[in-house]
Amino acid sequence: MTTLDLARDAADRTGAPMPGPAPSILPRLLVTGPGDATHLDVHRSRFGPMPTGFDPKRMLDELERSGLTGRGGAAFPTAVKTAAVARRRGGRSVVVVNIVEGEPASSKDHHLAVTAPHLVIDGAEVLASIVGASEIHLCVDRNDWPAYGALDRAVRERAAQDRISIWGAPSHYVAGEASALSRWIGGGEARPVWNTRPDQAGVSGRPTLVQNAETVANVALVARHGAAWFRSAGTPDEPGSMLVTISGDVGAPGVLEIERGTSLRAVLDAARVSSMPRGLLVGGYGGSWIHGDHIASLSMSNASLAGVGASVGTGVIVVVGEDHCPLAETVRLAHWLAGESAGQCGPCVFGLPAIAELLERLIEDRAPSRAAERLERWLDEVDGRGACAHPDLSARMIRSALRSFADDYADHRAGRPCRQAHAEALIRCPDTEGGPWT
Repeated sequence: MTTLDLARDAADRTGAPMPGPAPSILPRLLVTGPGDATHLDVHRSRFGPMPTGFDPKRMLDELERSGLTGRGGAAFPTAVKTAAVARRRGGRSVVVVNIVEGEPASSKDHHLAVTAPHLVIDGAEVLASIVGASEIHLCVDRNDWPAYGALDRAVRERAAQDRISIWGAPSHYVAGEASALSRWIGGGEARPVWNTRPDQAGVSGRPTLVQNAETVANVALVARHGAAWFRSAGTPDEPGSMLVTISGDVGAPGVLEIERGTSLRAVLDAARVSSMPRGLLVGGYGGSWIHGDHIASLSMSNASLAGVGASVGTGVIVVVGEDHCPLAETVRLAHWLAGESAGQCGPCVFGLPAIAELLERLIEDRAPSRAAERLERWLDEVDGRGACAHPDLSARMIRSALRSFADDYADHRAGRPCRQAHAEALIRCPDTEGGPWT
């Protein structure tokens, strides 16, 4: 029985309105058409009303059949994560929607919050019903006033506003990590917690489901239109659409909605990238570099990108054209990521700054002998030793640059850097050092 069947049963019994017809494959999440969808009546006319009277267990089964995975970077199955909290039902569970988006190159969750806040809230309420949560927390960056304002107006339009809270979280790269966000809502600092799963002990020790805004918005669509509709886009193994934030040397930067499995070349064409780039940073600042020579054979799916050691991650693509040096950009990113440590683990506090400094010296051909071997050893030593994945992802990004641009790396070390090595920085590294963690 599909969600639409369940909705029809509920409509027959209660007289509730039926969801509208399922939209075409794309767009799904991005708002199009007349009217301001931040208003509840426009939102409902655009997306259709939510089904009422559904059974939480059947809705969880529908999520499992949909194949929806998290859009925050890890791509963990949404149904599995939700089920882990649902098993601890009892009125104490909490739902947290992560819209903090500490990834500077991403703006997809901000875009959803600003243009379709009711869709995000719809999905949060579905998840709250499944896990038996009495509270929903919507968390945005404390400096993201447009998102905060749109969510606040949306909450005020809804009857269940008493159980929905909006939080302005600290502006740090790792503050949006699930355990850090749960710790912060509970009154602590927004720093990751060692070896702690929020589904077991999250906000104030309560079972907590943390999902990012894009994932939650997709939950609202699965609830309306069912698993089969969701799977009508994308690939069999990676169904649905995804939001991509593309920036760098592009003619039309911004947020795109694509089917999972869309070719990288098609995505670049949509962003008006006419010539072949030197390289792409895919997945975010903790993602992976891809040499331009590989672009033609790859698509935006984890199955395809795995062949070059990459993944879709947070849906970020940064394009580095002929006027910039990927290795110089990597050095800047390495220094910035080192500065974004939560300050509580040795691999971050000591390891990442040392790695960034040695990498810079290697790229500028002023490193001591055997420095390259030392860099590789240090990158291996930070893996798996932090309270969160920050050192692992930083090391992965650096390794991918050295692997993807091995010839350029050799030229730099030999004193033959490319002419773009000292060009103005392309990748944005915001200054958040020293800001409060509470």
